[in-house]
Parts: sequence; structure tokens; C-alpha cells
Amino acid sequence: MQVEVWSDVVCPWCYVGKRKLETALSRFAHADEVEVVWRSFQLDPSVPEGHTEPTLPALAAKYGRSVEEMAGQMRRVEEVAAAEGLQYDLVQGVSGNTLLAHQLIHLAAEHGLGGAMKERLLHAHFEEHRSVFDVDALVPLAVEVGLDEAEVRAALGDRRFLPAVHEDIRTARALGATGVPFFVVDRTYGAAGAQPAEQLLQLLERAWADSHPLVTVPAAEGCEDGTCSV
Repeated sequence: MQVEVWSDVVCPWCYVGKRKLETALSRFAHADEVEVVWRSFQLDPSVPEGHTEPTLPALAAKYGRSVEEMAGQMRRVEEVAAAEGLQYDLVQGVSGNTLLAHQLIHLAAEHGLGGAMKERLLHAHFEEHRSVFDVDALVPLAVEVGLDEAEVRAALGDRRFLPAVHEDIRTARALGATGVPFFVVDRTYGAAGAQPAEQLLQLLERAWADSHPLVTVPAAEGCEDGTCSV
């Protein structure tokens, strides 16, 4: 069974959603038969590559709210994240274009390290306040999870995974995703947002039951309705 997750590495709810999915999988009896695939989605592709800015004033301006109001919303998100074991400090966050980060995740996936790369980028951005927006910032993070530095620099330089990133984004729109995280199981069942682990577990169980229907053999002698005939 395949679970595809569309998300962005600067989306605070996406990291929360990742933890909730992990909790759901820890309770799923067939977790060892589930493949999790991380798909690309950019919350704000209009940000110029190479440009970074403080997240708080940028979001306040985008949604027409005061900095104080936006900071209050961020603190509420931090409380939700803390319940999942994540330590955010969103008020001090920096935003930028994530196109390179998504290309790096595709490269890592080719080496079976997509999940590890996704986790490292999220942790770096939200809990370490490290940049994930340029090649020099991404290379050491990639090396940490086991990728070769020269290959990373070459792949990000020639942008060989850019078409794959764009294809992920087109697919998300075709599937009806307007925000992230967006979970899709076997391209049949979907769930939007940082769903509770219980809801994601139900989604997994339903998808598993539908793809593995109960197979029966012809009935043999037995007991019915509390009585037995002999």
C-alpha cells in the first residue's frame, strides 16, 4: 500500500501531520507493507529564489493582520506542535523559496532516503532555525542523511529533478489539493490537513480492507446462532 504525502518544508502543519502519520502507522498492523512517498508542494512559489524574509511580518501582511495577531496564531500552532514533541519558535522563523529543497528530496528518494531527507529539512527549518533555501545550506543536511556532496551539488546545479517537482504540484491540483499536508492512499482515499492520528489510522485500515477483501471457502459443518446440530 502506498501513502503519498504532499507537503512543504516550511509548513508548520506539515511537520505536525508527519508526526501524526507516524503515530497512525505505529498502530497499523500492516505498517511494514506501507510505502510512504513524499511529494512536493510549494505554499508560496512566488517568492523569488535566493530571497529570504522574516516569516512573521510577511504573513501578517499577506493576511491583513497585525503582527501581534499573527504572533498569537503562531503561538497556538506552537502549542499543537509541542503536543507532538516538536519545539517550534515560529515568531523567529525565516521563509524563502523551497524549490531546491524539494529537488533534494527527490534526489534522496532515488537513494531510498526520501523520508530521512524530509525529516532533516523540517527539523532544520523549524527546530534549528537553519536555512533550507540555497545549495550551500542544503548540502551539509544532505550529507548528514547519507548523500554524496558532489552528487547533491551536481543535481541541484543542473536541476534534473525540477520536472518531478512540477509534476508533483500538477498532480496535487488534479487530485483537488488546495493546501497541505495532503495525504493520499493508493490514489483512492484522501485526507487534507494535519488530521488526528486516529483519523489517519482509519483511512489506512479502510484502504487495506478494500484492497485485501476477505476470501472465503465453501462452508463446512459448524454451529450457527448459538446452536449446533449433530
